[in-house]
Amino acid sequence: MNNKLDQFPLTVLNRVRRNHALEHATLNILAQQGIPALSGYSDTIGFWVLGEVPTEKLQEAINQALERLRAGEHGLAIHPNCGTNFLASGAAAGGAAWLALVGANDWRKKLDRLPFAIALASVALIVSQPLGPFLQKNVTTQAEIGDLKCAEITFYPEATLPLHRVKTKG
Repeated sequence: MNNKLDQFPLTVLNRVRRNHALEHATLNILAQQGIPALSGYSDTIGFWVLGEVPTEKLQEAINQALERLRAGEHGLAIHPNCGTNFLASGAAAGGAAWLALVGANDWRKKLDRLPFAIALASVALIVSQPLGPFLQKNVTTQAEIGDLKCAEITFYPEATLPLHRVKTKG
């Protein structure tokens, strides 16, 4: 691929990106099977899955995600509820609101510009919608997972929310 991040050896960043892609693909497959409203968090070791899902179903979804990603279904690595989407939209809206208030040196001027700041932030939220998925595809995930595999799944029944730890290798 032409992504400059992919040109480096398997670094810490690339481990997180591959695990993030597998996490998203797994959550997308579970949602397709009627197990929605799960969330995850990826790191160098693997990823966490928060929410009600039987461990066996999670393992099946991971296996299917690995197979489908390797078969070229890279769209599975993009998730609509990824924090990257929220961060991109939040940064765009915050930047637009800041821009609207530049030069407003007192509270009265800031209050006068508030409707303009809200309007600019709203436009920024709308315009920034494609930014999150673009960043997922090119920065925060790496759908070409290579020899990545699931090494271990641990369920933590004592956690406040149902919690699984997925460890990966490769």
